[in-house]
Amino acid sequence: MSKKAKTAFVCDQCGTDYPRWNGQCASCGEWNTIKEIRLAPTANEKRPPATGYSGSRSEVKRLSDVNLSESERISSGISEFDRVLGGGIVRGSVVLIGGAPGAGKSTLLLQAIANIAAREISVLYVSGEESLQQIAERANRLKLPTENILMLAETSVQRICDVLDEIQPQILVIDSIQVMHTQTSDSAAGSVSQVRESASYLTQYAKQNDVSIFMVGHVTKDHSLAGPMTLSHIVDTQVMLSSTDDARYRVLRADKNRFGSIGELGFFAMDNTGLKEVKNPSAMFLNRAENPAPGSVVTVLWEGTRPLLVEIQALVTDCQYGNPRRLAVGLDQNRLAMLLAVLARHGGISTASDEIYANVVGGIRVTETSSDLAIVASVVSSLRNKVVSQEAFFFGELGLNGEIRPVANGHARLNDAAKHGFKKAVIPKANAPKKAIPGLEIHGVSNLSEVLDILFEI
Repeated sequence: MSKKAKTAFVCDQCGTDYPRWNGQCASCGEWNTIKEIRLAPTANEKRPPATGYSGSRSEVKRLSDVNLSESERISSGISEFDRVLGGGIVRGSVVLIGGAPGAGKSTLLLQAIANIAAREISVLYVSGEESLQQIAERANRLKLPTENILMLAETSVQRICDVLDEIQPQILVIDSIQVMHTQTSDSAAGSVSQVRESASYLTQYAKQNDVSIFMVGHVTKDHSLAGPMTLSHIVDTQVMLSSTDDARYRVLRADKNRFGSIGELGFFAMDNTGLKEVKNPSAMFLNRAENPAPGSVVTVLWEGTRPLLVEIQALVTDCQYGNPRRLAVGLDQNRLAMLLAVLARHGGISTASDEIYANVVGGIRVTETSSDLAIVASVVSSLRNKVVSQEAFFFGELGLNGEIRPVANGHARLNDAAKHGFKKAVIPKANAPKKAIPGLEIHGVSNLSEVLDILFEI
């Protein structure tokens, strides 16, 4: 009689194990995420041999003896992609790239490895979803050099590692990690345990053989990475590729990076020949209307390692019935509510009976507080139905007491705005430069009252 397979209950979101099913995960607090899975064989049972990496004992070292030389990087030939990765591809690193279907994940990786292979660096593209003919047709449509790109259609990580031992490539692409499976787990491909074990297996191989691995990951309906949360902890870098609201541009963001900045952005335009780099993303987000309108204000964000000029729009209108709405697109709605409260308390401008809609043009999402001044200025501009000068820009954090707090990298923000033709700046007094910037009139402010006094005078 065959033995009954052992099972366990694992949370899809955080990977926590339970002896029995629960409605809510006690670790992450999510509901209906605990699934039953079959466990891998124990040490006493028959198990397929684990090939592909050595199980030798690691050497103990003193921390002072560790080599501090910078990790060698390989350029992908796409500067925006290298920027997000922190300057290029680190040898032995594992990068997880996620995104919605059709975002361009496979296209971006195919363009990158084509550039790398053209420099006679060995690369291997493993496809578990598309056929090799489909990938070849895409490469031909994109007019990419394909002579040096090695392809493999496989979903078993053990067999993939056996092939890696034979050809020893420097770059490996796994498309996608959700369809990979390992022989050491009996659960179905795509399950929590399979995704976790497959990613761990490949990561160990990458570390011990200095192979740089790119894993393509699927996303859920709420645009978060599919699979267990442990997948994000296993990899070195996690980047997400998304499209702007008008679907004309793609934005690549680093959510985790052990070798570079978190929050770094890369911008691309999608056309018939693939993804093209956007060298000047500020110009992309500053396509302003010819006729100035109230409620439109420009701010300078700091994304990763560079400034980014974006337009913030606000619309204040009378509430027709019920409670007035507060809607923010690209902004934190709770922060918008807080800024409106500060505006009422320290600026004497109440919007309690008005409906307010705020939007960041171009589909970019603001995650820092330097946009506070621009948000308040756009709300006041729409409320008073007065146009703010198109030659002016605003940045600075607004405190609960109405004070204007300085932000990081103020001088670099000012220089970038000046290069784009802006002539007036309203910024925190602490960010005012000691030396004048040619062609730029700077107004340093210390509280909200000063901002309101000069808002329509500059």
